[in-house]
Amino acid sequence: MKAYRAQVLHGEDYRVTAWSGGKTTELSIEPRESIYADRDFLWRLSSATVELEESDFTSLPDYDRIIMTLQGSIELRHNGGGWLELQEYEPYSFDGADDTQSIGKVVDFNLMLRKGKCQGAVIPLRMMDNEAADLRGILMQDMPQFDEIMIYCPKGHLDITDDEGNVSRLAPGDTLRIEGDLSKKNWTLKALDGVAAVAAAVRYL
Repeated sequence: MKAYRAQVLHGEDYRVTAWSGGKTTELSIEPRESIYADRDFLWRLSSATVELEESDFTSLPDYDRIIMTLQGSIELRHNGGGWLELQEYEPYSFDGADDTQSIGKVVDFNLMLRKGKCQGAVIPLRMMDNEAADLRGILMQDMPQFDEIMIYCPKGHLDITDDEGNVSRLAPGDTLRIEGDLSKKNWTLKALDGVAAVAAAVRYL
């Protein structure tokens, strides 16, 4: 079991790469030294720009995926089937092995999870100025057990305080990665202004 650790990541900590339809910013990956192109990671968290009106998603047969748009709506279809429209901050899960096409220019948020090794959930966090919330309570609605938590804050300023009073403050573009023994930990979220953020939780199998 890893020791408890909460680390705020900033823009200079991210990897930015090009893909066929735009650019991807890798927010975090496990193991940390993993290279996405090697396809040997357990999970990967990223935000991508989709700059073409029509795009083909990269085939990732060893991974399950959860996608959510942060700006704009997108239409998806798998394996030549019907089109499904996703609105902003609406998480959607699919198999990375699917032949997937999209319509729409957006900024999205992606969690990739290696099949048979881990499971995950993506939860939108939209909060008003000075609004507070219990993070564990929010996460447990979708995932009763989790081993790692990531909170990405594309808009607004957010304080995350653990039950020992340690505060991590996120500015726009920052990510908080929390790992270790989280079984008895809790955190309070407080929006310092209007916040549009997203939490991702991962459980190892």
